[in-house]
Amino acid sequence: ELKMQNDKSKFKKEFIGRLIKFSINIIRFTEKAKKEKVIWSVLDQLVRSSTSVGANVVEAKASSSKKDYLRFFEIALKSANETLYWLILLRESSPKLKLELENLYKEAEEISKILASSILTLKGKK
Repeated sequence: ELKMQNDKSKFKKEFIGRLIKFSINIIRFTEKAKKEKVIWSVLDQLVRSSTSVGANVVEAKASSSKKDYLRFFEIALKSANETLYWLILLRESSPKLKLELENLYKEAEEISKILASSILTLKGKK
């Protein structure tokens, strides 16, 4: 029982670290991509949605109930899915940035899957 709790705690810390790293990678990417003025508004949306994922997961830690905790994870998943949308738009409209966008997309997709799995577990459906 204690080992399982320690494993969960370790996973949560590592996942939050991963979310922070992902947000930083998005911010660094947008700084490079800002040379193309046409995509500024999309880059702004990308930063907002991608940083919202980690913010909601961290905010969930202060939840007053399981229902509240679950709600923050659902918001994080919605933000992760929105992030995927902006990354697809950028990938399809910016051939020069395609490889870097592909890597960011893969990470966003994995984060979405982890969040979706966590939500199913929290709802007792897994």
